[in-house]
Amino acid sequence: MTERFRASRHDWQAYEGSGMTSLRTRKRMVERLVSQGINDNDVLEAMTHIPRHLFLDQALAHKAYEDVSLPIGHAQTLSQPYIVARMTELLMGGQRIDKVLEIGTGSGYQTSVISALFPMVYTVERIASLQKQARARHNDLSLLNILYRITDGGFGWPSAGPYDAIICTCAPDEIPQDLINQLSEGGRLVIPVGDQTKQDLWLVEKTSTGVRKTLVEPAFFVPLKSGVVRAVEY
Repeated sequence: MTERFRASRHDWQAYEGSGMTSLRTRKRMVERLVSQGINDNDVLEAMTHIPRHLFLDQALAHKAYEDVSLPIGHAQTLSQPYIVARMTELLMGGQRIDKVLEIGTGSGYQTSVISALFPMVYTVERIASLQKQARARHNDLSLLNILYRITDGGFGWPSAGPYDAIICTCAPDEIPQDLINQLSEGGRLVIPVGDQTKQDLWLVEKTSTGVRKTLVEPAFFVPLKSGVVRAVEY
């Protein structure tokens, strides 16, 4: 295992699965990611071992390692493996990252990938029942470096900031200034932006001289919505 992923100190062999959910199937998924241009070994290692099928309803588990997004309820989706890998790779940036903020816990799969790579993850979600389910999955996998909050994702989690990196798994019409404000100097924000007809993935870097925005590639995500659904305090 790579040095960064080994730091998670987790026995992933207990979750190998079988058939369409086996470690062998995950390795084929990772081979496809490499062919799609993903080359960060830490990201590839994490996605080899983290059992994506556990973050879906059992009826959809056999599709977990296909390169498609999948429904998780509440009109939300689990992003396709490529986009999970691509966004995580963009977070790296060749620098030390201790604190990551995730906007949109969703199923908890993206959360798991970054929790296996970085020391501390803060994740916010507007739909309480989704985050409750994700938290239970993380507990089952002994992923203990994650803190949770139910809130409007556009506001982030300012009281816990600043963050070395922020990843947003839903698309606002424009980049929220509140999220840029919560980046530390040298921090990176990876975020899809646009409406349901056209979206792009952006990398935003906060430097000592200002903010640099880089267009990465086209994307398609569920929209970032305001408000909360059945708010629960954790």
